[in-house]
Amino acid sequence: MKQTLFFTILCLTALSFQAVAQQGNIFPKEEKGANVHHVGDVWLSHVSNADSTFHYNIAEATFAPGARLDWHIHPGGQQLLITDGVGYYQERNKPLETVHKGEVVNCQPGVEHWHGATPDSWFTYLAVTAPQPTKWLDRVSDEAYSANKKSSAGSTTAEQQIIELSRQKWQWMADKKVDTLTALFHEKSKFVHMGGTWGKEREIEIIKSGGIHYKKADIHEVSVEIMDNTAILMNRITLLAVVGGNEVTNPFMVTEVYVKENGKWNLGSLSFTKLLGQ
Repeated sequence: MKQTLFFTILCLTALSFQAVAQQGNIFPKEEKGANVHHVGDVWLSHVSNADSTFHYNIAEATFAPGARLDWHIHPGGQQLLITDGVGYYQERNKPLETVHKGEVVNCQPGVEHWHGATPDSWFTYLAVTAPQPTKWLDRVSDEAYSANKKSSAGSTTAEQQIIELSRQKWQWMADKKVDTLTALFHEKSKFVHMGGTWGKEREIEIIKSGGIHYKKADIHEVSVEIMDNTAILMNRITLLAVVGGNEVTNPFMVTEVYVKENGKWNLGSLSFTKLLGQ
């Protein structure tokens, strides 16, 4: 009886783990790929192949934690639509980027790069790729992968932290998490909109009441400059918002200033500059 019960629990546990591991997949996973151009466990599902009408391939890839592709080039470019998990993307001689569910990565034509899962998370994306054959290059070794991990957690900790904090802030604003935003905004913070400039209390009330509902911010470019206890982040976004009951979409260059006090970064200023001709 005990052996039967143990076997039943073991089977249920295995099935539960399998369900969790595959929850990010939209299409059925195929068999694991042979480790020819990648390290770790990677599954690939060919969703749609290019033809005379649609000049691109679509595939779904799933990476186990720690799995990553070798350095490679897409002659015609590729777009990655992140559908689940957390991953890495890096171009040759550029800093490592951490990407999340709901983001889009543009792999430019002819640019050397690699991408894969972080050490602690599964990672799934839909890849939209021009039909030219991928050019495979050198392997991302365990040493290089670990060094990148240390770099993102070491010398670039502040930059990565600010980028992640800014990304989370947009989601908190979309979800109207006023308690979280109250803790994030500095007491003397200023908010510069096209309609005027005001402080923390009014910004929180506007978000809470829905006077401005920041529904979705698509981040296209981001850069950070840190000077002592001050960080200046600039990001080019497309903002979907509801203002006065009307849904509007506008391109902005947003400047965010963060101030570090008692080991914590607080938002000191947020200003919107509308971009023309886009």
